[in-house]
Amino acid sequence: MHGELGPDYVLLDADGHPVLIDVEGLLYADAEWDHAFVRIRFGFHHGVLRVPGLDEDRLRRCRLATHLFPVSGPLRPAEGGFPRPEGMRAIAEHHTGQTLSLLRTVS
Repeated sequence: MHGELGPDYVLLDADGHPVLIDVEGLLYADAEWDHAFVRIRFGFHHGVLRVPGLDEDRLRRCRLATHLFPVSGPLRPAEGGFPRPEGMRAIAEHHTGQTLSLLRTVS
């Protein structure tokens, strides 16, 4: 699942049974790591997927880690001739802002 499992990787088949999709690279991660991805992927709506008992300090650190890769990752294709690179730069700028914001809260 590209290192993360989110609810959008679960679809229902014709009989209403859940089916996992896009499972290459499947790995185990703790709840805080998964919820860091859920927050990025679902934004404001991530709260309905939240579970009680998460370690808030660990969650903040996981969120920081999940925002660091998209800072540099999109810049490589944007600087290498990617068509319409503005979108890739916008992704990097968004995650740069998130990273800087989280750095102020991580102890």
